[in-house]
Amino acid sequence: MAKSDDHQDDVPMVGEVSDRRRGRRPTMVDVAREAGVALRTVSRVVNQDTTVGPELARRVHAAIAALGYRPDERARQLRLGVSGTLGAAVRRLSHVNPVLRAVEQAARAAGLMVLAASTEDDERLERHVVESMCRRRFDGIVLEPIGEDHAYLVPELSAGLSLVAVDRPVLGLDVDCVISDNAAGIEAAFAHLVRHGHDRIAYIGDDERIYTAHERARAFRSCLTGHGSPQDGMVHTGEVAPERIHAAVRAALGGPAPATAIVTGNASISVEVLRRLGPDSAKVAIVGFDDSELATLLRPDLTVVAQDDTAIGSTAIELLRARIADPSRPVSRVTVPVELLVRGSGEISPVS
Repeated sequence: MAKSDDHQDDVPMVGEVSDRRRGRRPTMVDVAREAGVALRTVSRVVNQDTTVGPELARRVHAAIAALGYRPDERARQLRLGVSGTLGAAVRRLSHVNPVLRAVEQAARAAGLMVLAASTEDDERLERHVVESMCRRRFDGIVLEPIGEDHAYLVPELSAGLSLVAVDRPVLGLDVDCVISDNAAGIEAAFAHLVRHGHDRIAYIGDDERIYTAHERARAFRSCLTGHGSPQDGMVHTGEVAPERIHAAVRAALGGPAPATAIVTGNASISVEVLRRLGPDSAKVAIVGFDDSELATLLRPDLTVVAQDDTAIGSTAIELLRARIADPSRPVSRVTVPVELLVRGSGEISPVS
């Protein structure tokens, strides 16, 4: 069962947003009053009319920044008769993101529609996507955070934005979130390999600037220390790029005391590790973090630490609906348990 903790103090705050009372968003009238200009001047500046004098434009922009004003995209859409948003009804989108699939299913059951956009692990793109959703006044946003600085969301949260983070918290902001028990998953994988006779266990993970990658790598280092194993050459993290992962496999399995087992940080890394090993994958024990459709097509099948994507997605929608209904409710941080699925690859004995 997922663990839920009302949580107020353990995440550093950026701005005073934990009160969660629905506020009033600043309007053009407020901007005009702050800047000491006519409402029409504000409208022209917001709509990028270049005929506005530089001094007036400067005052309007200063007022916009001071008030945290964001244009209401819906009003612009009504005025122009266009939405600026396209629909793409394709056969499948979320099959590559199981949590998104679960979010869609839970939302659909609640009579809600999800419009999703990819952030491609790019902080600037993430901000563009989220701010665009804010301007369109979505009822709520489910965010898989990438960026480290989300201070731009403080005015939106203060004005009543309902936001739930999945997979990782929004660092610096006290918002609802749903995460997997990353440490417990790594500990289970490591202990499983030790039980099968492995003393030299390597970890190949994602870039540690990502919360989940950092938490999993940290848990693995703690396992090495607790087992009395050296860390040198056993922990390899970085971008999910084939050449980097292949180099990590070579490093882990090379040298006078090579690893006899590997724990991978996510499903994409598992695929690249197996691709690099080829036929030798039957000689190295592997436990992957994250399940995938390919895991049971291998020989032997891949032993994995499986996240409960359905629980993550449904919990996220539950929290979002609760936040929309009661903006002042305590912030919740829910940790969803993981499960070790034993299938064969993690039970290979060390080659003597």
